[in-house]
Amino acid sequence: MADPPVCKIVNYGKFKYIQEKHKKEAHKHQKGGKVKEMKFRIGIDPHDYLIKITHAEDFLAEGHKVRIQLQFRGRQMAHQELGHQLAGKIKDDLKTMGQCDQEPKMAGRNINMQISPLPGQQRHRKFKPHLKGITEHHEHDFHGDHDPREDKHDVEDHDDHEEEHEQHEERRQPQHKKKPVMIEPPLE
Repeated sequence: MADPPVCKIVNYGKFKYIQEKHKKEAHKHQKGGKVKEMKFRIGIDPHDYLIKITHAEDFLAEGHKVRIQLQFRGRQMAHQELGHQLAGKIKDDLKTMGQCDQEPKMAGRNINMQISPLPGQQRHRKFKPHLKGITEHHEHDFHGDHDPREDKHDVEDHDDHEEEHEQHEERRQPQHKKKPVMIEPPLE
């Protein structure tokens, strides 16, 4: 404390207003991530798994939390160990991007877990390492209204395939020969 004590006489209304203003400013600078949910099934195809885990990695790269839900159907409940193995695999695949807030646990017919992102400099992508913490966005620059992806065939680029195209066209034509038609002269 100061000696002698120092006090400042202020307008209380103005003081409260300034405090509210500072609080709002602090909220603007906070980056609040949403919770994104990913649903998996026990017998998921490897390619589908790769797509979903890449999306989860994208969400974590953007700073969102990811809730993973593994769903059991019918007789799959008899093999819950498969679900726990899959949850462990997901957790292991995403450990370079996030930490597990909620460990995998059963809730009814589901296994739930939640992963929150690591700080930006600690994140390392496993499935798309070339992006380094950002999400891939495809922005196509088209000239006018023409979309070049709609071009099916450019003649200039495919001169070497001309013979193949001619053979293909010949095969598409019906091979039956026309019979000659006899025209009889009119009767008088």
